Amino acid sequence: MPAFGHSAATLRFWRGLARPLVRRIGTPFYLFSLVPIEQALRELEAAFQGQPVRPWLSCKTQPLRPLLQWWQAQGRGIEVVSEFELQAALHEGFPPERILVNGPAKHHWLPRHGAPGLRVNFDSTAEARALAGQARRQNWSCGVRLHTRCEHDPEDPRFPTQFGLEPAAAKDTIRWLQKQRARLETVHFHLRTNVATAKVYQMALAQVAAVCRAAGFAPRYVDCGGGFPPRHVWARSGHAVAADFDLTSMREVYARTLQTIPSAEEIWIENGRWLSAGSGILVVRVLDQKQRGRMRHLICDGGRTLNALVSTWEDHALLCLPERRGPATLTTVAGPTCMAFDQLARRPLPHNLRAGDHLAWLDAGAYHLPWETRFSHGHAAVFWHDGRQVQEVRTRQTFEDWWKA
Repeated sequence: MPAFGHSAATLRFWRGLARPLVRRIGTPFYLFSLVPIEQALRELEAAFQGQPVRPWLSCKTQPLRPLLQWWQAQGRGIEVVSEFELQAALHEGFPPERILVNGPAKHHWLPRHGAPGLRVNFDSTAEARALAGQARRQNWSCGVRLHTRCEHDPEDPRFPTQFGLEPAAAKDTIRWLQKQRARLETVHFHLRTNVATAKVYQMALAQVAAVCRAAGFAPRYVDCGGGFPPRHVWARSGHAVAADFDLTSMREVYARTLQTIPSAEEIWIENGRWLSAGSGILVVRVLDQKQRGRMRHLICDGGRTLNALVSTWEDHALLCLPERRGPATLTTVAGPTCMAFDQLARRPLPHNLRAGDHLAWLDAGAYHLPWETRFSHGHAAVFWHDGRQVQEVRTRQTFEDWWKA
């Protein structure tokens, strides 16, 4: 089956971890490993060595307790965008100065959980005005989220997204916060996931620098929201999402940013996809098969509707357990729900795949867990590999828990 650019060592790694589980554990289940995250983090730090670039963990991308615990133990910072995420970060022992609060409309929940020393980026004028007093009392390190022209609706690029402040509103809000004696230190912008090229960041950062100059704002920190595209993932159009992206070009963008915003002491990145996409797999079992002319349908116990919403716009590699070889036939891998939408993949797969076999959908480490649904079924089990052993960190949801929820 197509490996989508994965090395033989990577495929052996996941087979080795998954094979013992499918022999004794029911499916579907997610299996996450720390090993690919450590590798991705080392690559990031090597690419930006000598530059003041600080990676933050994007909690929303993989809200998994063992990952948060490991990241906290490393003395690193976490980015949160919701009330639950902030509570999780505090619960796992992140000190407030290592918690970066983003996201919209947080003035409706942050007053309940605000802590001295938090880092908070205001998403709107209303948010800034509602939270400025608390920010001053609790000595928050504050920032302003800008909406750049590079940020648009990914489904219809004619329209902007809902995040951040337009340049004029941003300048007014910055000046107002300065008059309020807020500890204003950060400028932030958000692009989107799978940012195709470094040029997009370059254009956005040029706009950020222009707004800062116009507002008379000298930020200490430049927070670059948006996700580097992960390798080994294909768009439904048939091209690799990272085909035109490279870290060397990003290094050049950051070097230019430190010149155009000379007050910047650090550049912050929140690349959840880059760090965690390759750190997980979804394992499902083939329950049934049907032939529709030249198309074979494999009905599995997990799929897009329940476990892998990302498959709507991405193609990922599939592993067969046990490994199957030989002639291929065009196959739709479908989930168990009563939704025609529930299609995990469609591609040629070995003709001798059969009911009882298992399929592992790779690169399921980003957004799959937080977007999981309970459409007629319970949540899947979750396993965590810390580099040495695999442990179950969430049991499969029972009917009792599903029905009372």
